[in-house]
Amino acid sequence: MESRYTPADIEEKWQKDWAAQKLSETSTDRSKPKFYTLSMFPYPSGNLHMGHVRVYTIVDVIARLKRMQGFRVLNPMGWDAFGLPAENAAIERNIHPAKWTYSNIAQMKVQLDALGISFDWNKEIATCSPNYYKWTQWMFLQFVSAGLAYQKEAIVNWDPIDQTVLANEQVDSEGKSWRSGAKVERKQFRQWFFKITDYAEQLLQDLDQLDGWPERVRTMQANWIGKSTGAQVTFKTEIGEDLVVYTTRPDTLWGASFMVISPEHPLVEKLTKPEQSAAIKAYQEESAGKSEIDRTAEGKEKTGVWTGSYAINPVNELQIPIWIADYVMMDYGTGAIMAVPAHDQRDFEFAKKFGLDIKVVVQPEGETLDGSTISKAFTNPGTMANSGPLDGVPAGKGKGESVDAAVQWLEAQGKGNGTTNYRLRDWLISRQRYWGSPIPIIHCPDCGAVPVPDDQLPVELPENVEFSGKGSPLAKLESWVNVPCPSCGTPAKRETDTMDTFMCSSWYFMRYPDAQNDKAAFDPAIGNDWMQVDQYVGGIEHAILHLLYSRFFTKVVRDRGLLNCDEPFKRLLTQGMVQAKTYKNPKTDRYVKPEDIKDLTNPVDPETGEALNLVYEKMSKSKYNGVAPGDVIDKYGADTARMFILFKAPPEKDLEWDDADVEGQFRFMNRIWRLVTESGVKANAAAIASGNLSKAEKDLRRSIHIAIKEITEDLTDDYQFNTAVSELMKLSNALGDFTQKDSTVYAEGIQTLLRLLAPFAPHIADELWKNHLGNAESVHLQAFPVLDESALVVDEITIVIQILGKTRGSITVPSASTKDEIEALATASELAQKYIAGKEVKKTIVVPGKLVNFVIVP
Repeated sequence: MESRYTPADIEEKWQKDWAAQKLSETSTDRSKPKFYTLSMFPYPSGNLHMGHVRVYTIVDVIARLKRMQGFRVLNPMGWDAFGLPAENAAIERNIHPAKWTYSNIAQMKVQLDALGISFDWNKEIATCSPNYYKWTQWMFLQFVSAGLAYQKEAIVNWDPIDQTVLANEQVDSEGKSWRSGAKVERKQFRQWFFKITDYAEQLLQDLDQLDGWPERVRTMQANWIGKSTGAQVTFKTEIGEDLVVYTTRPDTLWGASFMVISPEHPLVEKLTKPEQSAAIKAYQEESAGKSEIDRTAEGKEKTGVWTGSYAINPVNELQIPIWIADYVMMDYGTGAIMAVPAHDQRDFEFAKKFGLDIKVVVQPEGETLDGSTISKAFTNPGTMANSGPLDGVPAGKGKGESVDAAVQWLEAQGKGNGTTNYRLRDWLISRQRYWGSPIPIIHCPDCGAVPVPDDQLPVELPENVEFSGKGSPLAKLESWVNVPCPSCGTPAKRETDTMDTFMCSSWYFMRYPDAQNDKAAFDPAIGNDWMQVDQYVGGIEHAILHLLYSRFFTKVVRDRGLLNCDEPFKRLLTQGMVQAKTYKNPKTDRYVKPEDIKDLTNPVDPETGEALNLVYEKMSKSKYNGVAPGDVIDKYGADTARMFILFKAPPEKDLEWDDADVEGQFRFMNRIWRLVTESGVKANAAAIASGNLSKAEKDLRRSIHIAIKEITEDLTDDYQFNTAVSELMKLSNALGDFTQKDSTVYAEGIQTLLRLLAPFAPHIADELWKNHLGNAESVHLQAFPVLDESALVVDEITIVIQILGKTRGSITVPSASTKDEIEALATASELAQKYIAGKEVKKTIVVPGKLVNFVIVP
């Protein structure tokens, strides 16, 4: 009697066996084509969640498949280990961030191994290790050498809880910190920036190279870069200072009736008249406490204060008042705008509130608008009016339309020039925290900012620090801060800011191929051998932050002569979230634990008696809908967990967790176990003879090779793991229905099933392949099945017989039959003769491969 399928008895055994055989290690055989598959590395929180299980299972299927297809595969793993959570843990638990982090890493490695993920742990990196951040610091100095790193005083996003600066991308749509959830404030600090704007056009244009990326992600990046064309125009002020504005609609200059500058604009103080000084200062203080989201949100009530000063509109020499308002940001454009309230809704609302002039300069066809009576800004197509040289010109940005005409006129008159602008702003990399890579700069009173010499890297984080949660502990540690200048020896001070954690994750994929190199960040020969990453897998939430920075890094490293590729990731798969049922009170937005609900078929709040909504949401402890991967593995095994994750939904779609579906995959694993263990097939089964096969054998062999064909297609480029698992089920059913157990075709089918299954459910596949079929080598060392086209050829086909368009039955005919032969066979068939014998056949319609329709005279 065959043994039962017990995952706990086989999975850990095979994990140890694979490690002993080094099956996951990266091949150095350069005769094989390379395939670099990569999952976005995790923050080491200490526990895997189902989102992790999904992404790493996806990557593992790809890696195992490619190895079986003859590729040398790089499938590495590491840890995005710097960041605020570790520092916060140090404060809350009185433990050093490094100890907490490395303990979490050790725990998560055990959990990953339990899933059977075939990572090459020889390539492991942790961004918090001095062996890694030494090279992050070296990368920073490459940017310094290239003139792409600089310090400046800047208005920044300040997290009052974590007491650190945030990049714009780290502030959510509600103006809150993506980490702490605190309402973000605006403060001025001296900060380090990278000139990502120098690469804005390349980053935009090279999106066209990324045809293996989701269109949604490319669109998000293009929108973030935000290229626009327009004109730069200079407005003279009564104090003799120039105010430069950038506008995408220079054609509406004749309708500009006031100007607005940012509260942080450097000319505010000079432009403010004494009688307005108190109001201006109060407004500046109020604005400083608001986030960018607060200031620029659509529909928010407009606020502002007049400076008391005027500017001269260069196109008509009219005086227009200069206001400050918080909806104008200093770090976008020039920090000053011309306001055209008749044709911009934001300006219209401002003008209406403060009683400012509204001048119509674009008129709709067949209508004349009056600025004093319109109820909203007119932004539709029309014709220029009250605009001097542009009167009568069609309004718009097309060739020969008003924008083009306005730019030409401004340039001819010396009053402005056409230019291109980008929404993208330089990357702020400074953070006022401890647990990050120190910025390798020493500030000398004589030499200025001096890079730490390469041979003195890494600048290591000191361990004897106190964590208060208020700002950077580094700034308080004088023994670490005070050092001699590397250039002149004068007493100097270290930079106490650490780097944004996105610095670490913007180049880690370059390190993996040469992860043990202690002489360089990577050997360019090795880097160029493996780069680009062939398949990158991670969440859509990284569409802007991480992916844009990684693309920028790659281009800079290329320009430094270290890599030959323009883009880091050839193909990108953004997997959907793993969701589960939640029970939520719609009135209080409170989530309720399922175990606190008496009747889940009619859920009500146990405290209020109010009806609860049952909805699927992303798994979360706070929503009481998390499922621990370890619990699923303990009950069903890693292979079942993997198969469910792959089968439940297409990889790019959200996945709804369902215990019944997990049970379904466990039953499928049991079905395969019984199928193989009861098959009697052994490794030395006779080779397939293509001739002299019975019809049943031909049908089974066709099913085998249809499965090979469909699964191979499903696992090529646009991965459809769910339909591939469906094909595995179809093949197992075909094998289960086949009765000739001694057939060589049946043996081919059993062995093919296990080789097809191996990337998906690696443990059961190897157990059955070696211990039940008796093969000497692991199934993971076998070639992935290859389609035999001849097996798909059908000897006979079914033809439907119709009489006067009504189906009466079907017959089988040789598949190679011509149209005339099909008609003859159909006419002579017993089925057709039953209806046409003795009748006049007016017409016979033959659709080859499908049907024959006899049109008879009733």
